[in-house]
Amino acid sequence: MTHRLRRSLTAGLAISALVAMTACSAGAGEDSSGSDGGKDLVLGVTGEPANLDFTKTSGSAIPQALMNNVYQGLVTSDQDGEVVPQLAESWEVSEDGKTYDFKLKEGVTFSNGGDFTADDVKFSLERIKDEWTTDGGRMDALDHVEVVDDHHVKVVLKQASNQWLLNMTGTVGQMFDEEGVSDLANDAVGTGPYEVTDRVPGEKITMKLRDDYWGDAPAIETATFRYFADAVASTNALQAGDADLLVNMQAPDLVGTFEKQKEYDVIEGTSTGEVFLPLNNSKAPFKDERVRQAINYAVDRQAIIDTAWGGYGQPIASFVPPTEAYYEDLTDVYPHDVAKAKKLLKEAGQEDLTIEMQVPTRPYATAVSEVVQSQLKEAGINVKLVSSEFPAVWLDKVFTKADYQMSVILTPEAHDFPITFDNPDYYTRYDSSDVASQVDKADAGSFEEFGEGMKKAVRTSVDDAAAVPLFLMPNITIATDGLTGIQKNSVSESFDITGISWE
Repeated sequence: MTHRLRRSLTAGLAISALVAMTACSAGAGEDSSGSDGGKDLVLGVTGEPANLDFTKTSGSAIPQALMNNVYQGLVTSDQDGEVVPQLAESWEVSEDGKTYDFKLKEGVTFSNGGDFTADDVKFSLERIKDEWTTDGGRMDALDHVEVVDDHHVKVVLKQASNQWLLNMTGTVGQMFDEEGVSDLANDAVGTGPYEVTDRVPGEKITMKLRDDYWGDAPAIETATFRYFADAVASTNALQAGDADLLVNMQAPDLVGTFEKQKEYDVIEGTSTGEVFLPLNNSKAPFKDERVRQAINYAVDRQAIIDTAWGGYGQPIASFVPPTEAYYEDLTDVYPHDVAKAKKLLKEAGQEDLTIEMQVPTRPYATAVSEVVQSQLKEAGINVKLVSSEFPAVWLDKVFTKADYQMSVILTPEAHDFPITFDNPDYYTRYDSSDVASQVDKADAGSFEEFGEGMKKAVRTSVDDAAAVPLFLMPNITIATDGLTGIQKNSVSESFDITGISWE
Protein backbone atom coordinates (compact mmCIF):
# COMPACT_ATOMS: atom_id res chain seq x y z
CA MET A 1 0.00 0.00 0.00
CA THR A 2 1.08 3.61 -0.40
CA HIS A 3 2.96 4.62 2.72
CA ARG A 4 2.41 7.98 4.35
CA LEU A 5 3.06 9.17 7.86
CA ARG A 6 0.95 11.82 9.49
CA ARG A 7 1.90 13.81 12.52
CA SER A 8 -0.81 15.93 14.04
CA LEU A 9 -0.26 19.52 14.97
CA THR A 10 -1.41 19.08 18.52
CA ALA A 11 -0.37 22.29 20.12
CA GLY A 12 -0.29 25.97 19.29
CA LEU A 13 2.00 28.64 20.51
CA ALA A 14 1.50 30.32 23.83
CA ILE A 15 1.01 33.93 22.82
CA SER A 16 1.25 36.63 25.45
CA ALA A 17 0.34 40.25 25.04
CA LEU A 18 3.03 42.42 23.49
CA VAL A 19 3.99 45.83 24.76
CA ALA A 20 2.61 48.30 22.25
CA MET A 21 5.18 50.53 20.62
CA THR A 22 4.79 53.78 18.76
CA ALA A 23 4.08 53.00 15.14
CA CYS A 24 6.46 54.29 12.51
CA SER A 25 5.34 55.41 9.11
CA ALA A 26 5.69 52.59 6.64
CA GLY A 27 4.82 51.42 3.17
CA ALA A 28 6.43 50.27 -0.01
CA GLY A 29 9.11 52.62 -1.21
CA GLU A 30 10.04 53.35 -4.78
CA ASP A 31 12.36 50.33 -4.83
CA SER A 32 9.77 47.87 -3.56
CA SER A 33 10.09 44.62 -5.47
CA GLY A 34 6.37 44.07 -5.42
CA SER A 35 5.80 47.15 -7.54
CA ASP A 36 7.42 45.54 -10.57
CA GLY A 37 4.39 43.75 -11.91
CA GLY A 38 4.32 41.37 -8.96
CA LYS A 39 7.19 39.27 -10.28
CA ASP A 40 9.97 39.99 -7.77
CA LEU A 41 10.36 39.40 -4.06
CA VAL A 42 12.92 40.55 -1.48
CA LEU A 43 13.11 38.62 1.77
CA GLY A 44 14.77 40.09 4.85
CA VAL A 45 16.73 37.49 6.82
CA THR A 46 19.17 37.56 9.73
CA GLY A 47 21.94 34.96 9.68
CA GLU A 48 23.46 34.35 6.26
CA PRO A 49 24.94 31.05 5.03
CA ALA A 50 28.70 30.66 4.85
CA ASN A 51 28.32 29.09 1.39
CA LEU A 52 25.77 27.05 -0.58
CA ASP A 53 26.88 23.53 0.39
CA PHE A 54 24.77 22.05 3.19
CA THR A 55 26.43 18.66 2.69
CA LYS A 56 29.65 19.92 4.25
CA THR A 57 28.59 23.11 6.08
CA SER A 58 26.35 22.93 9.13
CA GLY A 59 23.62 25.38 10.03
CA SER A 60 20.10 26.07 8.86
CA ALA A 61 20.80 29.16 6.74
CA ILE A 62 21.70 27.19 3.59
CA PRO A 63 18.64 24.90 3.47
CA GLN A 64 16.50 27.84 4.55
CA ALA A 65 17.14 29.44 1.16
CA LEU A 66 17.72 26.38 -1.03
CA MET A 67 15.42 23.53 0.06
CA ASN A 68 12.20 23.36 -2.01
CA ASN A 69 13.32 26.41 -3.97
CA VAL A 70 16.51 25.14 -5.63
CA TYR A 71 16.70 21.56 -4.36
CA GLN A 72 13.92 19.01 -4.04
CA GLY A 73 13.61 15.56 -2.51
CA LEU A 74 11.64 12.42 -3.17
CA VAL A 75 9.31 13.47 -0.35
CA THR A 76 8.64 16.59 1.67
CA SER A 77 6.47 17.74 4.59
CA ASP A 78 3.29 19.72 4.10
CA GLN A 79 1.86 22.31 6.49
CA ASP A 80 -0.15 19.65 8.34
CA GLY A 81 2.96 17.66 9.12
CA GLU A 82 2.29 14.94 6.57
CA VAL A 83 5.01 13.27 4.51
CA VAL A 84 3.92 13.80 0.90
CA PRO A 85 5.45 13.15 -2.56
CA GLN A 86 7.70 15.68 -4.23
CA LEU A 87 9.90 14.04 -6.89
CA ALA A 88 8.34 10.66 -6.11
CA GLU A 89 5.03 9.88 -7.78
CA SER A 90 4.26 7.31 -5.09
CA TRP A 91 5.93 4.72 -2.89
CA GLU A 92 5.24 1.43 -1.20
CA VAL A 93 6.92 -0.28 1.73
CA SER A 94 7.63 -4.00 2.04
CA GLU A 95 6.02 -6.05 4.82
CA ASP A 96 9.30 -6.19 6.75
CA GLY A 97 9.67 -2.40 6.50
CA LYS A 98 13.11 -2.65 4.92
CA THR A 99 12.42 -1.85 1.25
CA TYR A 100 10.95 1.40 -0.07
CA ASP A 101 9.75 1.08 -3.65
CA PHE A 102 9.60 4.54 -5.28
CA LYS A 103 7.97 5.42 -8.59
CA LEU A 104 9.47 8.69 -9.83
CA LYS A 105 7.86 11.56 -11.68
CA GLU A 106 8.78 11.73 -15.35
CA GLY A 107 10.09 14.74 -17.24
CA VAL A 108 11.99 16.15 -14.26
CA THR A 109 15.22 17.99 -15.07
CA PHE A 110 18.06 19.62 -13.15
CA SER A 111 18.98 23.26 -13.61
CA ASN A 112 22.06 22.20 -15.61
CA GLY A 113 19.81 20.47 -18.15
CA GLY A 114 20.37 16.90 -16.95
CA ASP A 115 17.44 14.50 -16.62
CA PHE A 116 16.45 13.34 -13.12
CA THR A 117 16.33 9.53 -13.04
CA ALA A 118 16.65 6.63 -10.63
CA ASP A 119 20.42 6.78 -11.11
CA ASP A 120 20.39 10.20 -9.45
CA VAL A 121 18.51 8.78 -6.47
CA LYS A 122 21.14 6.07 -6.08
CA PHE A 123 23.97 8.58 -6.46
CA SER A 124 22.44 11.10 -4.04
CA LEU A 125 21.68 8.66 -1.22
CA GLU A 126 24.82 6.54 -1.44
CA ARG A 127 27.00 9.66 -1.71
CA ILE A 128 25.91 10.72 1.79
CA LYS A 129 27.99 8.01 3.48
CA ASP A 130 31.25 9.00 1.78
CA GLU A 131 30.95 12.69 1.04
CA TRP A 132 28.70 14.36 3.60
CA THR A 133 29.97 15.71 6.91
CA THR A 134 26.65 17.14 8.13
CA ASP A 135 24.28 14.15 7.89
CA GLY A 136 24.45 13.35 11.61
CA GLY A 137 23.86 9.66 10.96
CA ARG A 138 20.46 10.23 9.36
CA MET A 139 21.30 7.78 6.57
CA ASP A 140 22.90 5.07 8.73
CA ALA A 141 19.98 2.70 8.11
CA LEU A 142 20.64 2.67 4.34
CA ASP A 143 22.04 -0.55 2.90
CA HIS A 144 21.89 0.04 -0.84
CA VAL A 145 19.80 1.45 -3.69
CA GLU A 146 18.56 -0.66 -6.60
CA VAL A 147 17.79 0.99 -9.93
CA VAL A 148 14.89 -0.86 -11.61
CA ASP A 149 14.53 1.53 -14.54
CA ASP A 150 14.80 5.27 -15.16
CA HIS A 151 11.69 6.04 -13.10
CA HIS A 152 11.62 3.16 -10.63
CA VAL A 153 14.02 2.74 -7.72
CA LYS A 154 14.13 0.57 -4.61
CA VAL A 155 15.82 1.79 -1.43
CA VAL A 156 16.87 -1.10 0.80
CA LEU A 157 17.55 -0.52 4.49
CA LYS A 158 19.65 -2.60 6.87
CA GLN A 159 16.71 -2.79 9.21
CA ALA A 160 13.21 -1.34 9.39
CA SER A 161 13.36 2.33 10.29
CA ASN A 162 10.49 4.67 11.04
CA GLN A 163 12.88 7.59 11.20
CA TRP A 164 14.32 7.06 7.74
CA LEU A 165 11.37 8.38 5.75
CA LEU A 166 10.94 11.29 8.18
CA ASN A 167 14.60 12.18 7.69
CA MET A 168 14.12 12.07 3.92
CA THR A 169 11.96 15.22 4.17
CA GLY A 170 15.07 17.14 5.23
CA THR A 171 18.49 17.89 3.79
CA VAL A 172 19.59 14.24 3.42
CA GLY A 173 16.63 13.65 1.10
CA GLN A 174 17.60 16.31 -1.44
CA MET A 175 18.49 15.04 -4.90
CA PHE A 176 21.73 15.84 -6.74
CA ASP A 177 23.05 15.41 -10.26
CA GLU A 178 26.40 13.58 -10.42
CA GLU A 179 27.55 16.14 -12.98
CA GLY A 180 26.59 19.02 -10.69
CA VAL A 181 28.41 18.41 -7.40
CA SER A 182 31.93 19.59 -8.23
CA ASP A 183 31.45 23.01 -6.61
CA LEU A 184 28.37 22.88 -4.38
CA ALA A 185 29.67 25.70 -2.20
CA ASN A 186 29.23 28.12 -5.10
CA ASP A 187 27.01 26.36 -7.64
CA ALA A 188 23.79 24.74 -6.45
CA VAL A 189 22.33 22.39 -9.08
CA GLY A 190 18.88 21.07 -8.23
CA THR A 191 15.52 20.12 -9.69
CA GLY A 192 13.66 23.01 -8.03
CA PRO A 193 11.99 25.90 -9.84
CA TYR A 194 14.78 28.37 -9.03
CA GLU A 195 18.50 28.58 -9.66
CA VAL A 196 20.96 30.83 -7.84
CA THR A 197 22.17 33.56 -10.18
CA ASP A 198 24.06 35.79 -7.77
CA ARG A 199 25.56 35.60 -4.30
CA VAL A 200 27.25 38.51 -2.55
CA PRO A 201 28.71 37.34 0.78
CA GLY A 202 27.45 39.45 3.64
CA GLU A 203 24.66 40.86 1.53
CA LYS A 204 22.38 38.63 -0.54
CA ILE A 205 21.53 35.51 -2.50
CA THR A 206 19.49 36.03 -5.67
CA MET A 207 17.63 33.23 -7.41
CA LYS A 208 15.61 33.34 -10.61
CA LEU A 209 12.86 31.18 -11.98
CA ARG A 210 14.13 28.58 -14.42
CA ASP A 211 12.83 28.88 -17.96
CA ASP A 212 12.97 25.10 -18.28
CA TYR A 213 11.37 24.17 -14.95
CA TRP A 214 9.59 20.85 -15.31
CA GLY A 215 6.63 21.64 -13.02
CA ASP A 216 4.08 24.39 -12.56
CA ALA A 217 5.96 27.67 -12.44
CA PRO A 218 5.68 29.78 -9.26
CA ALA A 219 4.44 33.36 -9.56
CA ILE A 220 7.65 34.96 -8.26
CA GLU A 221 10.28 35.24 -10.99
CA THR A 222 13.17 36.71 -9.00
CA ALA A 223 13.68 36.23 -5.26
CA THR A 224 16.45 37.87 -3.27
CA PHE A 225 17.35 36.75 0.24
CA ARG A 226 18.87 39.88 1.79
CA TYR A 227 20.92 39.29 4.93
CA PHE A 228 21.03 41.77 7.78
CA ALA A 229 23.32 41.93 10.78
CA ASP A 230 20.48 42.27 13.26
CA ALA A 231 16.72 42.47 13.64
CA VAL A 232 16.67 46.27 13.81
CA ALA A 233 18.35 46.56 10.42
CA SER A 234 15.91 44.08 8.86
CA THR A 235 12.82 45.81 10.27
CA ASN A 236 14.14 49.16 9.09
CA ALA A 237 14.57 47.68 5.61
CA LEU A 238 10.98 46.45 5.60
CA GLN A 239 9.64 49.82 6.66
CA ALA A 240 11.79 51.60 4.08
CA GLY A 241 10.45 49.36 1.31
CA ASP A 242 13.82 47.66 0.79
CA ALA A 243 12.36 44.28 1.74
CA ASP A 244 8.93 42.78 1.14
CA LEU A 245 8.81 40.39 4.08
CA LEU A 246 10.81 39.37 7.13
CA VAL A 247 11.59 35.69 7.55
CA ASN A 248 11.41 34.37 11.13
CA MET A 249 11.01 37.78 12.76
CA GLN A 250 13.85 38.33 15.24
CA ALA A 251 12.45 41.38 17.04
CA PRO A 252 9.25 40.18 18.73
CA ASP A 253 8.88 43.40 20.69
CA LEU A 254 8.18 45.14 17.37
CA VAL A 255 5.40 42.79 16.28
CA GLY A 256 2.79 44.99 17.95
CA THR A 257 3.97 47.91 15.86
CA PHE A 258 3.39 46.07 12.59
CA GLU A 259 0.05 44.68 13.74
CA LYS A 260 -1.26 48.24 14.03
CA GLN A 261 -0.36 49.17 10.47
CA LYS A 262 -2.59 48.16 7.58
CA GLU A 263 0.42 48.13 5.26
CA TYR A 264 1.63 44.86 6.84
CA ASP A 265 0.37 41.39 7.62
CA VAL A 266 1.63 39.56 10.69
CA ILE A 267 1.59 35.79 10.16
CA GLU A 268 2.04 33.69 13.28
CA GLY A 269 2.64 29.96 13.23
CA THR A 270 4.50 27.16 14.93
CA SER A 271 7.92 25.74 14.17
CA THR A 272 10.25 22.84 14.86
CA GLY A 273 12.87 25.18 16.32
CA GLU A 274 13.92 24.47 19.87
CA VAL A 275 15.85 27.14 21.75
CA PHE A 276 17.96 25.31 24.31
CA LEU A 277 21.12 25.35 26.39
CA PRO A 278 23.51 22.67 25.14
CA LEU A 279 25.58 21.26 28.00
CA ASN A 280 28.84 19.51 27.26
CA ASN A 281 28.20 16.22 29.05
CA SER A 282 31.84 15.18 28.63
CA LYS A 283 33.31 18.14 30.52
CA ALA A 284 33.19 19.37 34.10
CA PRO A 285 30.95 20.38 35.70
CA PHE A 286 28.37 18.74 33.44
CA LYS A 287 29.67 15.23 33.85
CA ASP A 288 27.68 15.38 37.08
CA GLU A 289 23.98 14.79 36.51
CA ARG A 290 23.11 16.84 39.61
CA VAL A 291 24.66 19.98 38.11
CA ARG A 292 22.72 19.49 34.88
CA GLN A 293 19.50 18.98 36.84
CA ALA A 294 20.22 22.06 38.95
CA ILE A 295 20.36 24.28 35.87
CA ASN A 296 17.07 22.84 34.63
CA TYR A 297 15.47 23.76 37.95
CA ALA A 298 17.14 27.17 38.07
CA VAL A 299 15.78 28.46 34.75
CA ASP A 300 12.30 29.97 34.58
CA ARG A 301 11.21 29.16 31.03
CA GLN A 302 8.14 31.37 30.91
CA ALA A 303 10.10 34.32 32.30
CA ILE A 304 12.72 33.80 29.60
CA ILE A 305 10.00 33.86 26.94
CA ASP A 306 8.38 36.96 28.40
CA THR A 307 11.61 38.88 28.93
CA ALA A 308 13.75 37.80 25.99
CA TRP A 309 11.15 37.10 23.30
CA GLY A 310 8.23 39.40 23.91
CA GLY A 311 5.97 36.67 25.30
CA TYR A 312 6.06 34.66 22.08
CA GLY A 313 6.94 31.00 22.35
CA GLN A 314 5.96 27.79 24.11
CA PRO A 315 7.89 26.43 27.11
CA ILE A 316 9.40 23.01 26.49
CA ALA A 317 11.39 20.61 28.66
CA SER A 318 12.27 18.09 25.98
CA PHE A 319 13.87 18.22 22.55
CA VAL A 320 10.62 17.36 20.79
CA PRO A 321 8.20 19.90 19.28
CA PRO A 322 4.42 19.29 19.29
CA THR A 323 4.55 18.46 15.56
CA GLU A 324 6.23 15.13 16.34
CA ALA A 325 4.18 11.98 16.78
CA TYR A 326 5.99 11.26 20.04
CA TYR A 327 5.58 14.71 21.63
CA GLU A 328 4.77 14.73 25.33
CA ASP A 329 4.49 17.75 27.61
CA LEU A 330 7.25 17.24 30.20
CA THR A 331 7.49 20.77 31.56
CA ASP A 332 6.34 19.52 34.98
CA VAL A 333 9.56 17.47 35.36
CA TYR A 334 11.64 20.56 36.10
CA PRO A 335 9.44 23.30 37.56
CA HIS A 336 11.23 26.53 38.43
CA ASP A 337 12.68 25.79 41.86
CA VAL A 338 15.75 27.77 42.93
CA ALA A 339 15.89 26.04 46.33
CA LYS A 340 16.03 22.63 44.64
CA ALA A 341 18.76 23.87 42.33
CA LYS A 342 20.86 25.09 45.26
CA LYS A 343 20.36 21.78 47.09
CA LEU A 344 21.60 19.78 44.10
CA LEU A 345 24.61 22.05 43.66
CA LYS A 346 25.50 21.62 47.32
CA GLU A 347 25.25 17.83 47.01
CA ALA A 348 27.57 18.02 44.00
CA GLY A 349 30.07 20.23 45.84
CA GLN A 350 29.48 23.04 43.33
CA GLU A 351 28.13 25.82 45.52
CA ASP A 352 30.57 28.36 44.05
CA LEU A 353 30.26 27.45 40.39
CA THR A 354 31.40 29.54 37.43
CA ILE A 355 30.40 28.51 33.90
CA GLU A 356 31.52 29.91 30.57
CA MET A 357 28.67 30.27 28.09
CA GLN A 358 29.36 30.56 24.36
CA VAL A 359 26.77 32.94 22.89
CA PRO A 360 26.37 32.94 19.09
CA THR A 361 25.90 36.37 17.56
CA ARG A 362 22.18 36.00 16.94
CA PRO A 363 19.44 38.25 18.37
CA TYR A 364 17.58 35.50 20.25
CA ALA A 365 20.84 34.12 21.71
CA THR A 366 21.95 37.46 23.07
CA ALA A 367 18.57 38.15 24.63
CA VAL A 368 18.16 34.66 26.09
CA SER A 369 21.70 34.42 27.47
CA GLU A 370 21.34 37.60 29.50
CA VAL A 371 18.15 36.36 31.15
CA VAL A 372 19.67 32.94 31.82
CA GLN A 373 22.74 34.59 33.34
CA SER A 374 20.53 36.51 35.75
CA GLN A 375 18.42 33.49 36.68
CA LEU A 376 21.38 31.20 37.31
CA LYS A 377 22.98 33.84 39.52
CA GLU A 378 20.00 33.50 41.85
CA ALA A 379 20.92 29.84 42.25
CA GLY A 380 24.56 30.68 43.01
CA ILE A 381 25.92 30.00 39.53
CA ASN A 382 28.12 32.64 37.93
CA VAL A 383 27.85 32.67 34.14
CA LYS A 384 30.52 34.32 32.01
CA LEU A 385 29.06 35.25 28.62
CA VAL A 386 31.47 34.90 25.71
CA SER A 387 30.38 36.19 22.31
CA SER A 388 30.98 33.65 19.54
CA GLU A 389 30.64 34.81 15.94
CA PHE A 390 27.96 32.84 14.14
CA PRO A 391 28.24 30.81 12.03
CA ALA A 392 32.01 30.65 11.54
CA VAL A 393 33.36 30.63 15.09
CA TRP A 394 30.43 28.99 16.88
CA LEU A 395 30.15 26.12 14.41
CA ASP A 396 33.86 25.39 14.65
CA LYS A 397 34.32 25.79 18.40
CA VAL A 398 31.03 24.44 19.74
CA PHE A 399 29.40 22.29 17.08
CA THR A 400 32.48 20.72 15.50
CA LYS A 401 35.08 20.59 18.27
CA ALA A 402 32.78 20.59 21.34
CA ASP A 403 35.24 23.00 22.95
CA TYR A 404 32.78 24.58 25.37
CA GLN A 405 30.91 24.14 28.64
CA MET A 406 27.48 25.62 27.91
CA SER A 407 25.92 27.50 25.02
CA VAL A 408 22.55 28.61 23.68
CA ILE A 409 21.27 27.81 20.19
CA LEU A 410 18.14 27.49 18.09
CA THR A 411 17.92 24.17 16.24
CA PRO A 412 15.24 24.31 13.53
CA GLU A 413 15.85 20.84 12.06
CA ALA A 414 12.85 18.52 12.21
CA HIS A 415 13.07 15.04 13.80
CA ASP A 416 16.39 15.86 15.45
CA PHE A 417 16.02 14.25 18.89
CA PRO A 418 17.87 11.04 17.90
CA ILE A 419 20.65 13.00 16.21
CA THR A 420 21.20 15.10 19.32
CA PHE A 421 20.85 12.52 22.07
CA ASP A 422 21.57 9.15 20.45
CA ASN A 423 25.04 10.07 19.25
CA PRO A 424 27.88 10.37 21.81
CA ASP A 425 30.03 12.14 19.21
CA TYR A 426 27.51 14.96 18.76
CA TYR A 427 28.40 18.28 20.36
CA THR A 428 26.24 17.65 23.44
CA ARG A 429 28.44 14.58 24.06
CA TYR A 430 25.54 12.82 25.76
CA ASP A 431 26.17 9.06 25.93
CA SER A 432 23.33 6.86 27.19
CA SER A 433 23.05 3.15 26.43
CA ASP A 434 19.45 3.29 27.65
CA VAL A 435 18.49 5.97 25.12
CA ALA A 436 20.36 4.12 22.38
CA SER A 437 18.51 0.85 22.99
CA GLN A 438 15.14 2.60 23.37
CA VAL A 439 15.59 4.52 20.10
CA ASP A 440 16.70 1.40 18.22
CA LYS A 441 13.75 -0.63 19.46
CA ALA A 442 11.27 2.13 18.65
CA ASP A 443 12.71 2.74 15.21
CA ALA A 444 12.31 -0.89 14.15
CA GLY A 445 8.76 -1.30 15.48
CA SER A 446 5.36 -0.38 14.12
CA PHE A 447 4.50 3.30 13.87
CA GLU A 448 2.52 2.99 17.12
CA GLU A 449 5.48 1.28 18.81
CA PHE A 450 7.71 3.99 17.39
CA GLY A 451 5.71 6.72 19.13
CA GLU A 452 5.59 5.01 22.51
CA GLY A 453 9.21 3.87 22.36
CA MET A 454 10.48 7.30 21.46
CA LYS A 455 8.56 8.81 24.36
CA LYS A 456 10.50 6.51 26.69
CA ALA A 457 13.80 7.58 25.14
CA VAL A 458 12.89 11.25 25.42
CA ARG A 459 11.85 10.84 29.03
CA THR A 460 15.17 9.13 29.81
CA SER A 461 17.13 12.05 28.35
CA VAL A 462 14.99 14.52 30.30
CA ASP A 463 15.47 12.64 33.57
CA ASP A 464 19.21 12.66 32.88
CA ALA A 465 19.04 16.41 32.20
CA ALA A 466 21.11 15.90 29.05
CA ALA A 467 20.45 19.52 28.04
CA VAL A 468 18.24 22.44 29.03
CA PRO A 469 15.39 22.96 26.55
CA LEU A 470 13.85 26.40 27.00
CA PHE A 471 11.13 27.18 24.48
CA LEU A 472 9.79 26.49 21.04
CA MET A 473 10.54 29.38 18.71
CA PRO A 474 7.40 30.85 17.12
CA ASN A 475 7.38 31.31 13.37
CA ILE A 476 6.55 34.98 12.83
CA THR A 477 6.58 36.44 9.34
CA ILE A 478 5.95 40.12 8.68
CA ALA A 479 4.83 40.70 5.10
CA THR A 480 3.95 43.73 3.05
CA ASP A 481 0.22 43.80 2.41
CA GLY A 482 -0.60 42.13 -0.90
CA LEU A 483 1.62 39.08 -0.53
CA THR A 484 -0.25 35.78 -0.40
CA GLY A 485 0.68 32.10 -0.15
CA ILE A 486 3.17 32.48 2.70
CA GLN A 487 3.41 29.28 4.69
CA LYS A 488 2.28 29.79 8.27
CA ASN A 489 4.15 26.96 9.96
CA SER A 490 7.85 26.20 9.71
CA VAL A 491 7.96 22.39 9.45
CA SER A 492 11.60 22.22 8.27
CA GLU A 493 14.60 24.48 7.82
CA SER A 494 13.27 25.62 4.44
CA PHE A 495 11.53 28.92 3.72
CA ASP A 496 9.50 27.81 0.72
CA ILE A 497 8.76 30.68 -1.68
CA THR A 498 7.17 28.56 -4.40
CA GLY A 499 3.59 29.34 -3.36
CA ILE A 500 4.02 33.07 -2.76
CA SER A 501 2.52 35.67 -5.09
CA TRP A 502 1.43 39.30 -5.22
CA GLU A 503 -2.28 40.03 -5.34
